[in-house]
Amino acid sequence: MNQEMVHIRDEYITLGQFIKLVGLVDTGGQVKVFLEEAQILVNDEPENRRGKKLYPEDRIEIEGTHSYVIGKSS
Repeated sequence: MNQEMVHIRDEYITLGQFIKLVGLVDTGGQVKVFLEEAQILVNDEPENRRGKKLYPEDRIEIEGTHSYVIGKSS
Protein backbone atom coordinates (compact mmCIF):
# COMPACT_ATOMS: atom_id res chain seq x y z
CA MET A 1 0.00 0.00 0.00
CA ASN A 2 1.47 3.35 -1.06
CA GLN A 3 1.43 6.31 1.30
CA GLU A 4 -0.01 9.54 -0.04
CA MET A 5 1.42 12.81 1.31
CA VAL A 6 -1.27 15.33 2.32
CA HIS A 7 0.06 18.85 2.89
CA ILE A 8 -1.56 21.24 5.37
CA ARG A 9 -0.91 24.95 5.84
CA ASP A 10 -1.94 25.25 9.48
CA GLU A 11 -0.30 23.74 12.54
CA TYR A 12 -2.78 20.84 12.52
CA ILE A 13 -5.94 19.51 10.87
CA THR A 14 -8.70 17.59 12.62
CA LEU A 15 -9.46 14.02 11.60
CA GLY A 16 -12.91 15.10 10.41
CA GLN A 17 -11.46 17.86 8.23
CA PHE A 18 -8.84 15.44 6.92
CA ILE A 19 -11.44 12.85 5.87
CA LYS A 20 -13.28 15.54 3.89
CA LEU A 21 -10.03 16.94 2.44
CA VAL A 22 -8.96 13.60 0.95
CA GLY A 23 -12.43 13.12 -0.53
CA LEU A 24 -13.65 10.11 1.42
CA VAL A 25 -16.88 11.98 2.33
CA ASP A 26 -18.44 15.33 1.46
CA THR A 27 -20.14 16.59 4.63
CA GLY A 28 -19.64 16.70 8.38
CA GLY A 29 -22.64 14.42 8.88
CA GLN A 30 -21.07 11.84 6.63
CA VAL A 31 -17.81 12.14 8.60
CA LYS A 32 -19.64 11.17 11.81
CA VAL A 33 -21.10 8.03 10.21
CA PHE A 34 -17.80 7.20 8.49
CA LEU A 35 -15.92 7.39 11.81
CA GLU A 36 -18.45 5.06 13.44
CA GLU A 37 -18.13 2.45 10.70
CA ALA A 38 -14.56 2.62 9.38
CA GLN A 39 -11.41 1.26 10.98
CA ILE A 40 -8.97 4.18 11.20
CA LEU A 41 -5.47 4.09 12.63
CA VAL A 42 -3.52 7.23 13.51
CA ASN A 43 0.12 6.41 14.15
CA ASP A 44 -0.89 2.72 14.48
CA GLU A 45 -3.48 3.47 17.20
CA PRO A 46 -7.27 3.08 16.63
CA GLU A 47 -8.99 6.47 16.40
CA ASN A 48 -12.60 7.55 15.84
CA ARG A 49 -12.77 11.11 17.23
CA ARG A 50 -13.43 13.65 14.48
CA GLY A 51 -11.77 16.36 16.58
CA LYS A 52 -8.48 14.42 16.89
CA LYS A 53 -5.69 16.81 15.88
CA LEU A 54 -3.36 15.56 13.16
CA TYR A 55 0.09 17.14 12.90
CA PRO A 56 2.85 16.94 10.28
CA GLU A 57 4.48 13.49 10.23
CA ASP A 58 1.32 11.78 11.56
CA ARG A 59 0.39 8.61 9.68
CA ILE A 60 -3.23 7.73 8.93
CA GLU A 61 -4.44 4.35 7.68
CA ILE A 62 -8.07 3.84 6.69
CA GLU A 63 -9.60 0.37 6.40
CA GLY A 64 -6.20 -1.05 5.46
CA THR A 65 -6.68 0.34 1.94
CA HIS A 66 -5.71 4.02 2.18
CA SER A 67 -2.51 5.29 3.77
CA TYR A 68 -1.57 8.93 4.28
CA VAL A 69 1.17 11.02 5.88
CA ILE A 70 0.58 14.62 6.94
CA GLY A 71 3.10 17.10 5.55
CA LYS A 72 3.55 20.82 6.17
CA SER A 73 3.13 23.29 3.31
CA SER A 74 5.39 26.33 3.32
